[in-house]
Amino acid sequence: MAVIKANSEDVKLLARLMRAEAEEDLDPGMLMVGNVGVNRILSNCLDFKGIRTMNQMVFQSPGGYESTSKGYFYQRARDRDIRLARRAINGERTWPATNALWFFRPTGDCPATWFNQQNIGRYKAHCFFAPTAEDCPSVY
Repeated sequence: MAVIKANSEDVKLLARLMRAEAEEDLDPGMLMVGNVGVNRILSNCLDFKGIRTMNQMVFQSPGGYESTSKGYFYQRARDRDIRLARRAINGERTWPATNALWFFRPTGDCPATWFNQQNIGRYKAHCFFAPTAEDCPSVY
């Protein structure tokens, strides 16, 4: 059962984002990117107030994803990536992205905070950051 509304084009859009942002981190890393995207749609808090659709989330500006400015993002979604996107849309969550609204790839260690949000963990090259349950109860 989907936790957000998503049609087949939304699934493909999320699949392309997941691949473009974290293909080097394989399925777990790509699924975590999907978790963050779904959380942004669910949250309606902080930087993501009014973000209700996949398209709004993927192309949010400012605050969106760097990969949308790269050609690789615009390649057709692969079946494998579509399956992963469906898993994220259906509510599968993977730590440390479980409640995260942000992630990035630092050149070194993960900072303790990023834009006043707490570091909740790292997976390979990406650091994940989550709001408090008080600030964003919808992602908890």
